[in-house]
Amino acid sequence: MPNPTAAMLVIGDEILSGRTRDSNLHHLAGELTRRGILLKEARVVADDASAIGAAVTALSAAYDHVFTSGGIGPTHDDITADAIAAAFGVNIGVRDDARAILAAHYATTGAELNEARLRMARIPDGATLIDNPVSRAPGFSLGNVHVMAGVPAVFEAMLVSVLATISGGDPMLSQSLRVLRGEGEIATPFAALAAEFPDLSFGSYPFQQNGAYGTNLVVRGTDPARLDAAMARLGRMVAPE
Repeated sequence: MPNPTAAMLVIGDEILSGRTRDSNLHHLAGELTRRGILLKEARVVADDASAIGAAVTALSAAYDHVFTSGGIGPTHDDITADAIAAAFGVNIGVRDDARAILAAHYATTGAELNEARLRMARIPDGATLIDNPVSRAPGFSLGNVHVMAGVPAVFEAMLVSVLATISGGDPMLSQSLRVLRGEGEIATPFAALAAEFPDLSFGSYPFQQNGAYGTNLVVRGTDPARLDAAMARLGRMVAPE
């Protein structure tokens, strides 16, 4: 059975303006790789309902899972939940279980569960809550779309909850070889090696260090034996004559 596929949708004007540097994509990619879920695409969209809806619709149709970050807080520009409800054609409103989570949390902190904070209890019909052990305001999963906060510590904690509920595949393994040769010098034999092992993924990543040029050659796959065989051939291919 092929490994499940996934996409990520990063939502927020602050990402597109350069005000905030996104780290959630990097974290998600590593976690999915370890669980054998292939992250195939990532998009960044503004806080715009039509853009969010269009992206969610396209990605949810193309991949097994869609992970979103951003736009589920208490302020007026947190419109992700509404946009996703609209994309799925379902109603959204304050849900009793989400309200109870927030009420218990703010009772403990002594803060008021005011109208703004209550926005975070608005959940689309048919969604399943995602636990948030950091700030308590839940995310949700609707269909194959998992909606989480943008704050990295909260996103990472929510992701643990989501990954516990979905199945992965064979972990994606990788090996690399660092050579002091330029990409142009090794491109042809490297392409031939990739054709010889079509079940593996091959990538070349050039670098410059202390005036020297080189390339990191990376091979990825789920079969350790095939990976070892490819790396052995690669080692012989680039060995000095």
